[in-house]
Amino acid sequence: MESSSSAPRRFGSSWILRRLKLLDLVLGAGLLLFFGWLWMAAPPGALRSGTGQQSITLLAADGVPVARRGVSSAEPINVGELPDLVYQAFLAIEDRRFYNHSGIDPIGLARATWRNLRAGDVQEGGSTITQQLAKITYLSNDRTFGRKLREFFIALWIEGFFTKDEILGSYLSRLYFGDNVYGLRAAARHYFSKEPEELSVPEAAMLAGLAKAPSRLAPTSNLKGAQERTRIVLRAMARAGVLGPKEAERLPPPQLRLQTTKTIPTGTYFADWLFRTLEEGEQELHGPRVIKTTLDSRLQRIASQVSRQASLAGAQVALVAMRPSGEVVAMVGGRSYTESVFNRATQARRQPGSTFKLFVYLAALRSGMRPESIVRDDPIRIGDWAPQNADGVYRGPISLRQAFATSSNVAAVRLAENVGRAKVIATALELGIASPLEDHPSLALGTSSVTLLELTSAFAGIAGNSFPVEARGMPRERASWFWSGGAAGNQLDERTVMPRVLDLLWSSANVGTGKAAALESPTFGKTGTSQGNRDALFVGFAGDLVTGVWIGRDDNSPVPGLSGGGLPAAIWRDFMSRALNSPAAYAFAPPVPVTQPAQLAEKAERRSAVAEKATGKGRGKRKGKGKRKKK
Repeated sequence: MESSSSAPRRFGSSWILRRLKLLDLVLGAGLLLFFGWLWMAAPPGALRSGTGQQSITLLAADGVPVARRGVSSAEPINVGELPDLVYQAFLAIEDRRFYNHSGIDPIGLARATWRNLRAGDVQEGGSTITQQLAKITYLSNDRTFGRKLREFFIALWIEGFFTKDEILGSYLSRLYFGDNVYGLRAAARHYFSKEPEELSVPEAAMLAGLAKAPSRLAPTSNLKGAQERTRIVLRAMARAGVLGPKEAERLPPPQLRLQTTKTIPTGTYFADWLFRTLEEGEQELHGPRVIKTTLDSRLQRIASQVSRQASLAGAQVALVAMRPSGEVVAMVGGRSYTESVFNRATQARRQPGSTFKLFVYLAALRSGMRPESIVRDDPIRIGDWAPQNADGVYRGPISLRQAFATSSNVAAVRLAENVGRAKVIATALELGIASPLEDHPSLALGTSSVTLLELTSAFAGIAGNSFPVEARGMPRERASWFWSGGAAGNQLDERTVMPRVLDLLWSSANVGTGKAAALESPTFGKTGTSQGNRDALFVGFAGDLVTGVWIGRDDNSPVPGLSGGGLPAAIWRDFMSRALNSPAAYAFAPPVPVTQPAQLAEKAERRSAVAEKATGKGRGKRKGKGKRKKK
């Protein structure tokens, strides 16, 4: 039998020390994890970021507010600048011992629990202002024990980082006051048209009373309830000793003085498109609180007026106007934004009809043809398909200029087949058409659907002779903060192709199918009507504006008598004549002969040749320059 002295000493000092060290490690790791969770769940920097509610206001180019996204909020509150009785109103009703506890008030919690038990219902929450700040900043409104426990720890965490005045200021800056208004400053402006530093005691008491149930007690919808709650706050201030009892009873209820500033809409067709563009580009929208846009409030007003005044016979209308650089200055996405927020200028993909012929003829001009070149306007058949002219008239051999002006379908199909549909598609893509284009003989007649915005942008590339053009809603210097923007740089030959395509567009808009759009100032454009009169368009430019107009029905049903040279051209003319202060031209008396653009181009070429010969810069030298440039 072994002696007891030989048994191991299992509970000696070394064993205890090892267990204590292990416990220290476990506790240390637990604390690190706990504080790590707190840092992730409640980053202190979030309380330093103003009111915590993001509101982005869009301004037109002239500074007029056009839309606001998000809630109404204002600058943060500095408690040191508030009159004592203003913030004391909140302390009296929400957290009387605020300056005496460390984020959790055991006395207040016990008092609230006792009163709730006596009432048999939840009458008081017992949460301190710090706990409320933790909830509105970092947590949800779930009524669970887990959420309450997280609120407990985060409140202590907040008290360790901030002074009492900082906590109270952040709370007053983030509190909801009803009517989609956040923060004491925004609430004072909204309900009383003054700054919080100017509030009277009854006004401060009314705003403090809204903290309990801001949606239900908002004085704009429940003035009686708000006034009754104001009286409760005044009595609480008397119990807290910041007001005399008689003074609290004697003070009259406050009178509302709602802000008289014009309400800024929360959405418009332009605003929705701009925000969607930024979001699709995965851009951060929490940067500047005010964004200046490219929208021109005068042009937007004109666009809305001419669209409303048009007799649409149950159809919808869309209009987009931009500068040749792509800066959108006006946008109408339908007859009424309040009835339908669907933007037919940017979201609807519809057949462009004959406006697509721009790309067909441009491909032909780039291949060496001229406006005087001949194309046959005779019936044609490709496989089982035989296109027809809309007017049923076939003119035989005609010039490209006449074929474009009269919008001959068979001539456009012949050109596309001769030049090659691949080149037509490449030309459209080069000018910025992003929608899928079907490689079919009917492509030349605009049977592949596109949006009005991308079609207008393509015409803008011609107007400025720099493409592709990317439509944008912010000036370039600001746009670079949000998205890179398409870098336009391709150009048409300014001595040959450019004047020739202008020749065709001028002919169409002044003596051709689009003559109803002609202005006294030089007008360039093209009409378009899709199969069965389902869509009608006019897209063109004059002065420094490029504008596209579309009319059609949302269900894609036919509109009898609809054509691009009719109502769309008339709306385009009405908008552009007022925008540019250029009266409409008489259709039967065009201001210049149809061949003028081509003649001017030829004269320019002759003058250039004479000048080069006079300066000794012969043909060989031009070739040499071309070789060096190519190299």
